Amino acid sequence: MSERIKKVFSDKKKKLITFVTGGDPDKKTSQKILEKIVECGSDVVEIGMPFSDPMADGPTIQLSSNRAINNGTNLETIFNICKNIRKINNAIPIVLMGYYNVIFHFGVKRFVCECSKIGIDGLIIVDLQPEEDPELFDEIQFHDIDLIRLITPTTDPKRLKKIIQHASGFLYYVTITGITGQKSADMKELKHSVKEIRRQSNLPIVAGFGIKDKNQVSEICAITDGAVVGSSIVKIIENNLNQSDVILKLIGDFVKELKKGTNQ
Repeated sequence: MSERIKKVFSDKKKKLITFVTGGDPDKKTSQKILEKIVECGSDVVEIGMPFSDPMADGPTIQLSSNRAINNGTNLETIFNICKNIRKINNAIPIVLMGYYNVIFHFGVKRFVCECSKIGIDGLIIVDLQPEEDPELFDEIQFHDIDLIRLITPTTDPKRLKKIIQHASGFLYYVTITGITGQKSADMKELKHSVKEIRRQSNLPIVAGFGIKDKNQVSEICAITDGAVVGSSIVKIIENNLNQSDVILKLIGDFVKELKKGTNQ
């Protein structure tokens, strides 16, 4: 298990996890956005590895992936962004999120070695099913990198048992059935699901998809160990393209506001 992730969740306080796509809207601004997010109180940063054919992402994150790919962002870009974060902050956990195709194409062993060298703490691979994860799982075990698994409202107890076998770091509960950035969470369903997950696992549980403001962060954190906000941050970028100063100011203020929602 990643020591950084372990440490972040060890104090039992509620956590804010933020997502942005690496390289969006351009490489230089992306770097500054992540530095701003770290500076403004995010507890864990999730960085999306752009992919041309994402399945779970709504229009906002799909467009961010397209912008990043169009400006030449690839895994090397993502690694450089992570290296630069590590120069300014060696404590914050960095989690890469994306699709297995990107890793497979790069080379699993090479990818994991690079992540380990840089200080990447966890991976969320949206389309990697437990039945197909041994190659990656075996590799990351030697490097203290967590494989963070997604659990959805439709995951039954039997499937949950299978999913958590190779899970570490924390569990990511997807609050809605569908794609990112759409409708909001059903709190009753969330409570029920989290209770079931806690019966089977001691890992921290964070929830994401459809969380748009401080109040929703607060609602989610009353039930889970943390909240993930992505599309609402990425939307700020989309709405202010070519205005990097505006993007940085708005995202900084937004992250500070979201962080207040974790104070239970």
